[in-house]
Amino acid sequence: MSSLNPLTTRLHRPLVWFAVSMGALALVSAVGILVDDRVLVGVPIWTKPFKFSVSFVAYALSLAWMLSLLPRGRRVGWWAGTVVVVASVGEMVLITLQVIRGRQSHFNQATPFDNAVFQVMGATVAVLWLGALVIAVLLLRTKILDRAMAWAVRLSSLIALAGAAVGFLMVQPTPEQLAVDDSPVIGAHAVGVPDGGPSMGLTGWASNGGDLRIPHFFGMHALQLLPLLLLVLGALAPRFARLADERVRLRLTLTASAAYTATFVLLTWQALRGQALFAPDGATLGGAAAIVLLGGAGAALSLRRPSPSPSPSPSSPPAPASPSPSRVPSEDVTS
Repeated sequence: MSSLNPLTTRLHRPLVWFAVSMGALALVSAVGILVDDRVLVGVPIWTKPFKFSVSFVAYALSLAWMLSLLPRGRRVGWWAGTVVVVASVGEMVLITLQVIRGRQSHFNQATPFDNAVFQVMGATVAVLWLGALVIAVLLLRTKILDRAMAWAVRLSSLIALAGAAVGFLMVQPTPEQLAVDDSPVIGAHAVGVPDGGPSMGLTGWASNGGDLRIPHFFGMHALQLLPLLLLVLGALAPRFARLADERVRLRLTLTASAAYTATFVLLTWQALRGQALFAPDGATLGGAAAIVLLGGAGAALSLRRPSPSPSPSPSSPPAPASPSPSRVPSEDVTS
């Protein structure tokens, strides 16, 4: 059995140092957004490294903590985590290089060098995904004392893998790109509209069409949100006695994971149909309503009182015990 207290276990040092370096890059990128007036694909040029570095801080620390839960397979987990770090560093170096050059990093086929950069980035993403897959398999096989935490960790790692896999959909050429010989850009974040059009503040997601970055983001950050939900339930347990029951926390975790997965699927379907996040059609609204209703019903059922243990069936009262016969002294027979 493994401990749930990360302070009593050793965190994966390469992942921790990578998170620290990404925090530093986030600060540098924030300054770049303020002082560098260059714009690329409709947003300040330092926006991409800023968003990626902030996301990697959360991702790396989450993986480092999850690896600390492994009672066995630590060596394999250490190497898998290190592979994730190396691949992530490679991706961030190339993204930052292209920012310095003033060139688009993703989908860029304009020159042989830009194409090579994007191809290497694609390879690093594939390696990162495979490393995360190994970690997810190890977590699936790990015995964790708290069953609710065990399933929060396992399911969040699987949903995060699915979210990361959405990135592979982005490299597919759009119909407009296929119609042009030697298109300088192959692939896109947006669906149904070109990249760089009207977008939401802060995120930069397309506001006039579908955007695969939405399910990509939502899926990957299950890695933090589901375990965080369980930590909140544990913190509330002293005030709400029902939450002190591990079975209740487990049922709530499974319900939340199912609702999260359904929402991820809905967001992916919405984006692939070229539909903006805040312009859902009837089908999307119906799917969202079903998730809310079923998720609410599941949560209510999860909070129900555990059924009492069955009592033994009553049996017919035993017959009163007959008194033990007293020993009657034998009469002396006189002859």
